[in-house]
Amino acid sequence: MKYFVIEEDRSAGYTGFVDAAPKWGLPGVRDCPVCKTTWGAGFSYPCVDLTPVTALADFETARPEPIEEYERLCELVRPLLPPGAILRPGTDFGPSVGKAQGRFGPLVMNYSWVLMVQREALENLQAEGLRGLKGCRAELRFRQRNAPELFDLEILPMGRLHRDCLPPDCQPSSCSRCGRNFVPLPDDLVLDATTLPRDLDLFRLEDFSQVIVCTERFVDACSRLGLDGVAFKPVPSK
Repeated sequence: MKYFVIEEDRSAGYTGFVDAAPKWGLPGVRDCPVCKTTWGAGFSYPCVDLTPVTALADFETARPEPIEEYERLCELVRPLLPPGAILRPGTDFGPSVGKAQGRFGPLVMNYSWVLMVQREALENLQAEGLRGLKGCRAELRFRQRNAPELFDLEILPMGRLHRDCLPPDCQPSSCSRCGRNFVPLPDDLVLDATTLPRDLDLFRLEDFSQVIVCTERFVDACSRLGLDGVAFKPVPSK
């Protein structure tokens, strides 16, 4: 199986821009008792609805909290997560809420870690039989006629980088308490084949959540359907 990293394609000529943020989120961690850092850069689950949670206000404002509070809030949302989901400080839930404008392609990538898709494109990709493709309608305000209907794709963290693409003096490491990864993203990526999912055609890396990966099946489907807006960069695995 061949794999590709999905990136924004600025040469496609689309002018669309989304200024939005997820509806809810876990707080970051302040002064982790193990690694002594304050941070928050988790995963995103746009199809997870937190309205069943009683203390919903605790998830509406981005902020750092002591790790005990972060861990308490993790337990409140854990029963609502899809299989394979991972929680980290700053993890987001729910659809994107905000505003958008311009002309959008079938696939939309304003930020390297957020992939959106127009409704028709999502339905056509699902009809192709792609595995694990799920989206949630974004709550966006448009100041234009014929505004597109954009969906946030829920992309689960399932794969990791191979240690051979890391600098020789840089060994994989993460905090045992808060999970922070201390390794910078390498320039040339190599996927660890033993960690890659066999039942998904779209996923993000568990150790580098900003990297979105797809299979050759996903690329071929986009090509057949004429879906553009993003670029596919081949990435080796071993």
